[in-house]
Amino acid sequence: MRRVVSGLFVSLDGVVQAPNEWQFAFDEEMGAALNDTLETADTILLGRVTFTEWAGYWPTVTSGEDAGFAKWINESPKYVVSSTLDSVDDWENSTLVKGDLAAAVDELRAGEGKDITVAGSPTLVRSLLELDLLDELVLLIHPVVAGGGRRKLFADDAALKRLELVSARPTSSGVVIATYRPVR
Repeated sequence: MRRVVSGLFVSLDGVVQAPNEWQFAFDEEMGAALNDTLETADTILLGRVTFTEWAGYWPTVTSGEDAGFAKWINESPKYVVSSTLDSVDDWENSTLVKGDLAAAVDELRAGEGKDITVAGSPTLVRSLLELDLLDELVLLIHPVVAGGGRRKLFADDAALKRLELVSARPTSSGVVIATYRPVR
């Protein structure tokens, strides 16, 4: 069975929104961790917000340092979880997922292939954790306080959810790459 894995940039105060506004460095070790995703996953789950932001950008990238990721994400099957979108046809290889999230994820897991990665999409990550559908959560914890006015990974009233630490390693820029698995 395929695994569902998420990797997110997060600040010390739990902010995941707009990392481009508070992420001060991107080092080799972070690049290697993200490259592992490209090698171990071949299917992408996206929430509405991330899909909407990325669909206008990644299909236009054909050269430069982001060209490899652009090629991977553009060619990979993308499943967009949304209750408000009517179509995802504006980004090739995208399929709209409406209705029962658990049934859709179970169907993807049962299929052939590598891991299923959740790209960005913190709201979707929360839902997957709540429904016990996320197998691994990789947090790239930045030594920065992003401050108020931005969305955090978990709401203050989030239900208790135990995770176990699988690994943690600091990078040369002070980011900690921490891998967790839900306790089942």
